[in-house]
Amino acid sequence: MCGIAGFIAFDRDNSTPERAIIARDMAEILTHRGPNDSGCWAGQAGCLAHRRLAVMDPARGKQPMFKQRDGRLFAIVYNGEVYNAPALRRELQSLGHAFETSCDTEVVLAAYMQWREESFAKLEGIYAFCVWDGERGQFVLCRDRFGVKPLFYATAPDGALVFASELKALFAYPELTPRIDADGWREVLGIGPARTSGVGVFAGVQELRPARYMTVAPEGCETHSYWHLVSLPHTDDYPTTVATTRELLRGAIERQLASDVPLCTFLSGGLDSSVITAAAALHYRANGRPPLETYSFDYTDNQKFFRPSSFQPDADWPWVERVRSTFDTNHRILTCPIPDLVDALESSMIAKDLPGMADVDASLWWYCREVAKRHVVALSGECADEVFGGYPWFERPEMLNAPTFPWCPDLSVRRAALNKALWDELRVEDYVQARYEESLNECPKLDGETGEQARRREVSWLNLNWFMVTLLDRKDRTSMASGLEVRVPFCDHHLVEYIWNVPWEMKARGGVRKQLLRDAAEGLLPDDVRARPKSPFPKTHNPLYEQLVREKLTAILDDPRSPVRAIVDEEALRNGLLISAGDYGRPWFGQLMAGPQMIAYLIQIDAWMRRFGIAV
Repeated sequence: MCGIAGFIAFDRDNSTPERAIIARDMAEILTHRGPNDSGCWAGQAGCLAHRRLAVMDPARGKQPMFKQRDGRLFAIVYNGEVYNAPALRRELQSLGHAFETSCDTEVVLAAYMQWREESFAKLEGIYAFCVWDGERGQFVLCRDRFGVKPLFYATAPDGALVFASELKALFAYPELTPRIDADGWREVLGIGPARTSGVGVFAGVQELRPARYMTVAPEGCETHSYWHLVSLPHTDDYPTTVATTRELLRGAIERQLASDVPLCTFLSGGLDSSVITAAAALHYRANGRPPLETYSFDYTDNQKFFRPSSFQPDADWPWVERVRSTFDTNHRILTCPIPDLVDALESSMIAKDLPGMADVDASLWWYCREVAKRHVVALSGECADEVFGGYPWFERPEMLNAPTFPWCPDLSVRRAALNKALWDELRVEDYVQARYEESLNECPKLDGETGEQARRREVSWLNLNWFMVTLLDRKDRTSMASGLEVRVPFCDHHLVEYIWNVPWEMKARGGVRKQLLRDAAEGLLPDDVRARPKSPFPKTHNPLYEQLVREKLTAILDDPRSPVRAIVDEEALRNGLLISAGDYGRPWFGQLMAGPQMIAYLIQIDAWMRRFGIAV
């Protein structure tokens, strides 16, 4: 994985040293994404800059990468991994293309030269890139189907279209200044830590939506979709569905094991991470490779303070050991001290350039930083719940049928903590509801599907386009902050396309959530691991965390210079959450905020406002 940045301006000469310096400065801010190398190309119409994390062909994969045809230059800056690159390479070679590297970057560039925009649908993987097409005199930006890899852009006051992998790099362009308008505040206060797809939160900043490409030419910009989910009747019987799911998942995992640098898996002992670890470990063994390296995560004294709940019925550590011993992996348990977790709230905000999922972001940032000390690539079980329907809102009637985002039936915790005049002025709840309804209108309906089946399809759509996007955004930023590439096999588009049309009665056969995935894992995992109920991302049960975040927010409110004071109801906080956060055992489900998460979110907002010089 890497970081890309650049700008496009057809009305001036961008090939000067001064313009190249700007592009390099933008890329330099992304050094954490690509610590191994850097490069810049200053062309007449624009500049492309790159920071490289070398995963495939470290010696020859320098970017920007160039090819020529009939004297016309093609150039690319690319961030990602295309897992079917070997097959595409062979096809392109049969069509006369020659290759100088074994990098997928060169395959993507050659594919574009051969098929232009039609090439994007041929790519299987996670990617964001920009191509200069010297034959057509235009730039093309493209993003993968589910938005695993980020790509933001903005039009600067001087008319240049500026793009980058992360928001912070955009603002290294001299004409761009971070500002938040009313809609930006509505995103942060009402939608966050999720983010409306395509919205960059900062005024004037947009995100290229997943499965889109944008052409930038002298006559203007155009955005197009190159892939979308299609709702069709599912005609396979259950045994065929199980077998197809098993094969699609096996193929996705094995394709994503390709790497020229050390690779590992994240192992929580849950169904999703155990499936990936088991398949990877067996693949390693079958190919005569050393034992798979695995990691799990915990907090200081979590075993001491853990108490079962309906959301987390049992602890992870016995299941981690069960899977580790079954597949003989080389395993490390990484244990985060609670003070480090609190300190990482700001670090994870800096990684995302936005306030986020509070302790969930902070813990993942800490975890990835530790994994990156030994590994460059990891596979994670992210997004299986979104794809297979693993959350309670797929079956609990009050959540399934909520006339809004099912993981956020109300905004009462936020409303109680925030400045009421600002909340009312922004009409936050109206904004959230509008985003919900807009998203539902995009859901591809199935003719003849009604009632609960149709509603579950809508909820699946919301999960894929909101909740999953939020998790992928979190995973990319918190991992790439330390130069760790994390791959997500459950986001393989062939798998998602198939499971999208599988009816709920098969996904949750016998009334058991994700039973289809459990049955697909038969013969791969021990039966007790397959049957384990869902357990959420590891949370700290140590009461020291709540104590420390309450103390930290109190200190922030005591400082008259703290910018967050302008958006909160200070009296309500001091008489409420800062006395007792309450609901400590509730899970973090994106927008659903229990007391400690709301406190930590406000800490992140304060740090964010300070860092970007933001005021209300």
